[in-house]
Amino acid sequence: MENLTPMMQQYMKVKEQNKDCILFFRLGDFYEMFFEDAITASRELEIALTKRDCGNNEKCPMCGIPYHVADTYISKLVEKGYKVAICEQLEDPKEAKGIVKRGIIDKVTPGTIINKDVPDSSDFNYLMAIYFDENKVTLAYSDILDGDILFTTVRYSNLKELEKKIENEIIKISPSEIIYNKNTFFAQNFLNNLAELNNITLTELANISKENHIKILKEKEINSDIKDLTEYMAIGFLLDYIYTYRHENLTHIKNAYYFEIEKYLNIDSHTIVNLEIHKNLSTGSKKGSLYSILNKTSTSMGGRLLHSFLERPLMDKKEIIKRQEIINSFYNNRVLQNNISNLLKEIYDLERLIGKLSFGRANARDLESLKISIEKLPEIKRVILDSDSEVLKLLVENLDTLEDIYKLIDQSIVEDPPVLITEGNIIKVGFDKYLDEIRDNRVKGKQRLVEYEKELKDETGIKNIKIVYNKKLGYFLDVTKSNLKFVPEYFERKQTLTNSERFTTSELKEIENMILSSDSEIVNLEYEIFNRIRIKILDCINRIKKTSKIISEIDVFNSLAMVAYENKYVRPTLNNIGLIQISGGRHPIVENSIGLEKFINNDTTIGLGYNDIQILTGPNMSGKSTYLRQIAIIVIMAQIGSFVPADSANIGIVDKIFTRIGASDNLYKGESTFMVEMNEVSNIIKNATKDSLLILDEVGRGTSTFDGLSIAWAVLEYISKKIKAKTLFATHYHELTELEEKMDNIINLKVKIQESKDGIVFLRKIVEGKSDRSYGIEVAKIAGLPIELINRAKRILSNIERERKNNPDVLEETLFEMNYEDEKESIYEGFIDNIRDIDVNMLTPMQALTKLDEIIRDANDL
Repeated sequence: MENLTPMMQQYMKVKEQNKDCILFFRLGDFYEMFFEDAITASRELEIALTKRDCGNNEKCPMCGIPYHVADTYISKLVEKGYKVAICEQLEDPKEAKGIVKRGIIDKVTPGTIINKDVPDSSDFNYLMAIYFDENKVTLAYSDILDGDILFTTVRYSNLKELEKKIENEIIKISPSEIIYNKNTFFAQNFLNNLAELNNITLTELANISKENHIKILKEKEINSDIKDLTEYMAIGFLLDYIYTYRHENLTHIKNAYYFEIEKYLNIDSHTIVNLEIHKNLSTGSKKGSLYSILNKTSTSMGGRLLHSFLERPLMDKKEIIKRQEIINSFYNNRVLQNNISNLLKEIYDLERLIGKLSFGRANARDLESLKISIEKLPEIKRVILDSDSEVLKLLVENLDTLEDIYKLIDQSIVEDPPVLITEGNIIKVGFDKYLDEIRDNRVKGKQRLVEYEKELKDETGIKNIKIVYNKKLGYFLDVTKSNLKFVPEYFERKQTLTNSERFTTSELKEIENMILSSDSEIVNLEYEIFNRIRIKILDCINRIKKTSKIISEIDVFNSLAMVAYENKYVRPTLNNIGLIQISGGRHPIVENSIGLEKFINNDTTIGLGYNDIQILTGPNMSGKSTYLRQIAIIVIMAQIGSFVPADSANIGIVDKIFTRIGASDNLYKGESTFMVEMNEVSNIIKNATKDSLLILDEVGRGTSTFDGLSIAWAVLEYISKKIKAKTLFATHYHELTELEEKMDNIINLKVKIQESKDGIVFLRKIVEGKSDRSYGIEVAKIAGLPIELINRAKRILSNIERERKNNPDVLEETLFEMNYEDEKESIYEGFIDNIRDIDVNMLTPMQALTKLDEIIRDANDL
């Protein structure tokens, strides 16, 4: 350290206190980064990496960015999960004695960034705090621009149960950053792995005393019904982290709301992913998710509220029906739908605007956006009150149209104001008497300037004398060389140029002072007035937040009505007797992709004891997974209050939805695909109730046939006898269909197919009964596997079936003991049979060419 230059020593001291951040170190007009920070930033920001002398003639890596564009680069780094500490010059370099004083003025992290450029502004950007105690854990989270804090306490009996509950909440909430307390009883690797897989920035914090947490809640005047110590600690952690580098009093962060997990439909983390609730499985984007199908909201606030609905569907039948009634009122009035949608499109993000005001980041254009938004509120209220729906009238009955705030902004802020609020020209004439007087002085000064120039021309006889202004010299008289002989003695020389001289006079100085002092005072006064307006608006923050909440609800309910109308959804009936009965059910995502007219709908009746468990058999690619998923999705849609894709639906409210779909592994845990499958099944078995809905697809397929079959059989028996949950169980183990005869609450379903000499056709219709085989070889043929391979597979299958029939106890490995050469004759016969089956008279010329190409390819494979 002692070998470094004084400036680099200063840098290293600051960096030592901010090891987890990329340090933006202010040097003149640039923020510079050094050493590892420079290497990282140059790579991530794609800027040039250079070197700088750091002492003893050694050079260190360096890169930099202009200070005035720092926000853009900070956003890019934070978007990639980095933290950025901003070290600013704390004194004027011209007045500094020695090294300029520098210090951290801000720290920007993924969960605390304000100027984030979000592609979809309906996204939340959550910061989550987790406080671990020995027998319970509290999670608190907030989008700091919206301001509301939500928190819940999780109790657990063992570590595995706790991990699962935390994982479920993290996947639902999808925070960009998690902070948590240092502890000795929780497996940190779990959080590290979860954060890495979901691109979450993770920070462990030292414990702070209970007294300090309670103090910060009181100082910040947080309104909440906090009762538990862990709740104080979690919310205290959250606030302490937010305020670490924030000197503003963030008036919009005032309310903390407790929610009880058990009061909402519990959708575990795997189900959220498997059902593509928020994101498309293949791309990870919102496009192709359930959210994208239901989202026709016109405001960012509405988009975020819809996201919250899908995070926590309701279980209270009365509350669901309330939502249905509102949606139904919009659904039955297409004109109202369109009117409201068009009006809402004019409303900006009120919640985020208030957040920016609270953080001191709002400019005059933001106030203009607020005014434009408020202007639409009376019309929205009038349009809804003019409808004949009582539930809609109740919705807007307490809508505060904020006319006083509109009037304040309209009278104070100019139309189309500049972006910067520190350069004036933002306050209207007539709003502030003193400001108008100063502006008058400036106007009078400029008028006097014109008059004075004319007087000097008359007095001196210099016709081309001009009064000119520049930033360096201020106002001056410009006289050409040829006219210098006419210059009076009282002219004071300021500057000599090649072709002219520049002068001033005592009167010109007075006029200049009149104009420039007015300009400076105007800019400062306008800034002061703007801040007074900002504070007045923030005094109304609770009113604005209540209004934004009502607007968000109107937006979501209208969106769900529009989606229902356009996609031919129906209002479901709700029951508490455990029956799910769907006529003509459809998968909303799949039908949106392929078109409603192409989608094959299906009926479903499950529950009431006699058919709680349905074993579904049929070929791959025949629509089993779509059918399973659509039932779960229809239930979720019904429980957020939405209409559903069906001809009719009677939905029994469920408490939990679990899915076991697909094959994956957790290599970071050292777990195989089968271990992951068994962990998921274990979680389902332990947590499902008779009111749950279980979607199980191919349980037991990750191990040997007999092991897998045994496990699947035992799982079904256990659910049938112990849990009695509504269960859809897709399988290729046809032996499981025997359970229909053994259990009163199990029935068999199958996918209907059509067989012909050319192969099979998937009808994608679910009917009662059982499939006698899986048609895997037919599916392989459709997929284009070589004819030689297909015929070989048929012979092996025939041999297996014959051997099993003659000797049921035969070992699996003996079934494939065949002489491959003996197969050639049957392979050729199969090839010839395929040719004989072709009816040339029924082929078009193009089909004939295609068929010929297939024959040549098959012949080449022989």
